[in-house]
Amino acid sequence: MVSVLPQGGDFGRADMLNDPVSKWPGSPRPVAAAVASVLLCAGLGACAGHWPWRQRAPPAPQPVQELSIQQPAALTGSASAQILQFWDRNTLLLDLTALSGEGAVTLTAAAARGWPIRLEFRVQPGSIARLEVQGRERVVYQVPVQGAPDAYGHDTPQITLRWSAADGFAR
Repeated sequence: MVSVLPQGGDFGRADMLNDPVSKWPGSPRPVAAAVASVLLCAGLGACAGHWPWRQRAPPAPQPVQELSIQQPAALTGSASAQILQFWDRNTLLLDLTALSGEGAVTLTAAAARGWPIRLEFRVQPGSIARLEVQGRERVVYQVPVQGAPDAYGHDTPQITLRWSAADGFAR
């Protein structure tokens, strides 16, 4: 059997045990190893505050009461109690996910603040087929049963954006 380390009863010289470079206290190798380990520990300690799993999730948005919501007397139920309002930057989000079937409500802005810059409506696909918004103009949104259609997927080679100052696009 061939071995580099001394075997039982063999007290001969082992090169790695008697190497003058690896002996303490004046050799450069242990000092360099100690400095390297200190730098490594300091580097890991500095990075400990930047681990991605240490960051807290952003807090959930708090419901607000910016618009007054009234339900017509002819309709029954408590639809106005199920519509929550949240701020999403400068957009007031009206959460309609708890609603289903048919219904109507009237939204009124506070006289002192007026209407928000933007209104956003969150709906649950399949529970509402159509959403009608009537203010100065009437706009009808069709809500797909399966959710919004995908404009692109992970294997889409390119996306084309088009815009125009005119009403229609030149083909």
